[in-house]
Amino acid sequence: MSNIEQNRALVQKLYAGFAAGDLPAVLSTMASDIEWTEAEGYPYAGTFVGHDAVVQSVFAKLMTEWEGYQAVPDSTVAEGDTVVALGHYSGRYSNTGKSFRAPFVHVWTVRDNKLARFIQHTDTAIVQRALEA
Repeated sequence: MSNIEQNRALVQKLYAGFAAGDLPAVLSTMASDIEWTEAEGYPYAGTFVGHDAVVQSVFAKLMTEWEGYQAVPDSTVAEGDTVVALGHYSGRYSNTGKSFRAPFVHVWTVRDNKLARFIQHTDTAIVQRALEA
C-alpha cells in the first residue's frame, strides 16, 4: 500500500470510528498533539490542541448537545500528506429540536502515520439555523 493510500485509510478509519461511536478508535488515529480547527461561525469554533482539548471542547459537546449527530464522508482525495474529505453533517439540536444537513470539507494532515491537523470548512449558516429558538 502506498503512503497516499495509507493516509486515506487512516482518515477512513477515523470516520468509521465516529460512525461506530468508538472514541478510543477515533483517538487512536490522531497524534497526541493534534491541532483541531473548527470553523468560525460553527458552535465550537476555535483551534484546540491535543486529545483532551478536542474531546472536551468538541466531541463531548457533540455527544451531549445533539441527537443523531453524524459527519459522513462521501469521498476522499489524497495527495502527499494531505487528505481531503467531502461529505455532510446532520443531526438534531437538543435545545431547539431542529435538524440540519450541511456539506463539509475536512482537510487532514498526516504526520508519522497519525492525523496531526484538522481544518473544518462548512456552511455555518445552516448549522446556526438549527441552534436558533
